[in-house]
Amino acid sequence: MEQVELRFDHASQASQTHTNLSAIRQSSTGLWIAGDETATFEHLTWTGDHYGAQRTFRLDDYVTLPAGPEDEADIEGMARANGYLWLVGSHGLKRKKVKSKDPEKAAERLATVIREENRFILARLPLSHDTEAPGPGSILAGSNNLTAHLKDDPHLAPFLALPGKDNGFDVEGIAVTPDRVYLGLRGPVLRGWAVVLELRIEDAGKGRLRLREPYRKHFLDLGGLGVRDMCPDGDSLLLLAGPTMDLDGPVRVLRWRVGRKRPGIVPADELEAVVELPYGVGCDHPEGLARLADGRLMIVYDSPSPARITPAGGVLADVFTI
Repeated sequence: MEQVELRFDHASQASQTHTNLSAIRQSSTGLWIAGDETATFEHLTWTGDHYGAQRTFRLDDYVTLPAGPEDEADIEGMARANGYLWLVGSHGLKRKKVKSKDPEKAAERLATVIREENRFILARLPLSHDTEAPGPGSILAGSNNLTAHLKDDPHLAPFLALPGKDNGFDVEGIAVTPDRVYLGLRGPVLRGWAVVLELRIEDAGKGRLRLREPYRKHFLDLGGLGVRDMCPDGDSLLLLAGPTMDLDGPVRVLRWRVGRKRPGIVPADELEAVVELPYGVGCDHPEGLARLADGRLMIVYDSPSPARITPAGGVLADVFTI
């Protein structure tokens, strides 16, 4: 394993983007990257010894966000395919955190569930051929969002009303092929089986996308883990598998040879172990992965340990040869 520095500007450090990384993809000159606490995405350029020269892009400049530009979009996955950059929100509800400074209100906070509309988005932005700058894009959101299509689903509908970290519905990964969009779910995990959705998305005009029915569900035996991210690997998909609940680990990368799939069911013996990932106690949670052009695998972490924070205000990502 090697490590590489991702260096962020003062504004991103102040908003703690560098400690909430959730999605990553390689670009022609560096990395596309996003955190899950803002409504922005970032580009870092390879400088020769680190990724830096950060550019910040406000998602609302490219698509119309349901709740406007200030509310977080909880971007949990990115994909780069077919000349587009894709970004997906968690599509999940949020339960308020308990604050130790106010124990009297702890139970009240735990009973409070919040819906934030910017989380319920799937966006596609065209990238210029020469500079890879994003242009005005299209979005699947509002009354036509993904969960609206799942409201009668026998497996997933019961979990739409549960917060993501309570084993509720929670998108955390996206991979795009020439004709399909795959979404990996952190939750729900059904009796140990994780879920990947296979979608066909088409342009509906006027900055809108629509989902072509029917969608397809795949149930993967990840040993009780959910999908924390995913990325293409030739004809396969690499899955970052980790806990669906608020736990530290285990976390591992598995290879799913999609072409070998049986309808809907992917048993454990059809998944190839690629690498076991390090994780900390209350820190260093692997959240994003990308297959680099040289074949190596880059992993970024949410809640990085102090050992990952660099003097220049950056954070260290891990790079594995697989």
